[in-house]
Amino acid sequence: MNTIEKALAKQKLAQQSKPINTIEHKAINDVSPPVEVPRPVQTLMTEPVKDNKDKIILNGDRLNERGFIYSPDSAHHIQEEFRHIKRKLLNNAFGLAAKTLNNSNLIMITSSHPNEGKTYIAINLALSIALEQDKTVLLIDADVLRPSLHRELEFESKKGLLEYLLAEVSSLSDIIYSTNIDNLKILPAGKPHHLTNELLASERMEMLARELAERYPDRIVIFDCPPIIGVTETPVLSDLVGQAIIVVEESKTKTDDVKMAVSQLNSDIAIGLVMNKTIRSKKDIYGYYGYGYGRKNQ
Repeated sequence: MNTIEKALAKQKLAQQSKPINTIEHKAINDVSPPVEVPRPVQTLMTEPVKDNKDKIILNGDRLNERGFIYSPDSAHHIQEEFRHIKRKLLNNAFGLAAKTLNNSNLIMITSSHPNEGKTYIAINLALSIALEQDKTVLLIDADVLRPSLHRELEFESKKGLLEYLLAEVSSLSDIIYSTNIDNLKILPAGKPHHLTNELLASERMEMLARELAERYPDRIVIFDCPPIIGVTETPVLSDLVGQAIIVVEESKTKTDDVKMAVSQLNSDIAIGLVMNKTIRSKKDIYGYYGYGYGRKNQ
């Protein structure tokens, strides 16, 4: 064997002795074999969201049992009440009032204090609007301090609003999930973060609100927001929506607290008050029976 043949044989033997992954890396990238280092967090964050096409399956029987409106025939004792409420909201969103409201189809649901029933109202309102023949609804868990939509609707927590605001997901479609209700989509809150106020006040959040308001002209977007008093996130969100509902718990919420809550919201939005947990009879103790609506400055 001459010198050239010996050199070729030696090179071939060396190539065969290299780890398979090193050979493949060099062949694909045409660079020297990489030094093996721990995978950086940024790499994990920029990978495609794998579950963005998964549907959120809502259990209709469970929702009916817990007083939610899952179908036109369910929860009949509150069905008509929500019809009255949503009709006012839809008229403001798409009627003549829409010309005087910014982002009139974006609606925030909040309360003065925790545990007054705002999430219950937000879910039922979304379910009621989903029954419309020519409207769709997106329900957003904007209560980023205490997310609860996934618990109330009993689905696994998923990436959502905060991941989008942190730019950990690039596309809005990655965090908007379809459900087994044709006209209803859900955007979860996502993982907790210590800069929630700054994120909700960011330019990215403002751009998100604008996109949600303009992308689908027939869509209502409902934000389940944190309570107002003692929280800075909700007043910030009120600058992005056209309408707001403040949930008032009968015999519990104080008038002064309602006035204080209203005073902290954007003065240009339309504000409605909903009385919740009204006692009508021994068999019907969870209802939705009082409603007022109008511009705050009127």
